[in-house]
Amino acid sequence: MSAVGERLTDALYGLGWSAVKKLPEPVAAGLGRRIADTAWKRRGTGVLRLEANLARVVPDASPARLAELSKAGMRSYMRYWMESFRLPAWSVERVKDAVEIKDLHHLTEGLAAGKGVVLALPHLANWDLAGVWSTRALGVPFTTVAERLKPESLYDRFVAYRESLGMEVVPHTGGAAFGTLARRLRAGGLVCLVADRDLSASGVEVTFFGETARMPAGPAMLAQQTGALLLPATLWYDGTSVMKGRVHPPVDVPPTGTRREKATVMTQALADVFAAGIADHPEDWHMLQRLWLADLDPAKGPEA
Repeated sequence: MSAVGERLTDALYGLGWSAVKKLPEPVAAGLGRRIADTAWKRRGTGVLRLEANLARVVPDASPARLAELSKAGMRSYMRYWMESFRLPAWSVERVKDAVEIKDLHHLTEGLAAGKGVVLALPHLANWDLAGVWSTRALGVPFTTVAERLKPESLYDRFVAYRESLGMEVVPHTGGAAFGTLARRLRAGGLVCLVADRDLSASGVEVTFFGETARMPAGPAMLAQQTGALLLPATLWYDGTSVMKGRVHPPVDVPPTGTRREKATVMTQALADVFAAGIADHPEDWHMLQRLWLADLDPAKGPEA
């Protein structure tokens, strides 16, 4: 992206954070739907990639059904942004009313045990809202990582935004980030990671909807190294103003194998839980990028 493009991107996000949170909630929701529908009608790269990804998730879907799903998917994606822009202005009661989580005992009991918990999620619904619900409704702070964004000022906006919501944000800088997360877990803390896409050389290859994809080894490696509980979680919208979610049973560390072999087994178990949640709510999976290895163009990189 050019310097001018980076400044424009930063300015647009800044406008969203400053302006959208001041709108009445019905107005913001309606604006989000209009933006989503406009983007969907333009059939840009993101929409086409979303449809291609959904074709793996719903292989029997007709072209008309895929178009319907991608339109709903863009609306879900814009709901994520409209909610996220407005979260700093939400009261504790508003946050509590906005989320319902099933089987929460897996998380609360894991934290009570004092060994730390790694909560791994896919790009479903609104993971930022789930994070605010954890810090404000449950009173449970947590640590997460943030990928470096360009321009740097945009990255700084995201970090400041998430920290204002009670999250500790660690830059995604390889070993340094891993060490910080490990220390938080050994102290009995909570680490939350969005974990359904990793195209780096350290990613673990998994079977995902029948094809090979790569997902981060970090959640499994952290659980192995620290003894923390590894919990998958999924989120979804159901047509109401309340986001739903579920904390799934823990993924155990295999008794035998090398660290990498154990991580591969555990990451595949995460992928299986993610796939089930995505299949149940495909319109809420915000994956507008390439994911499966068969789709990658080595000459152009993962975003082509």
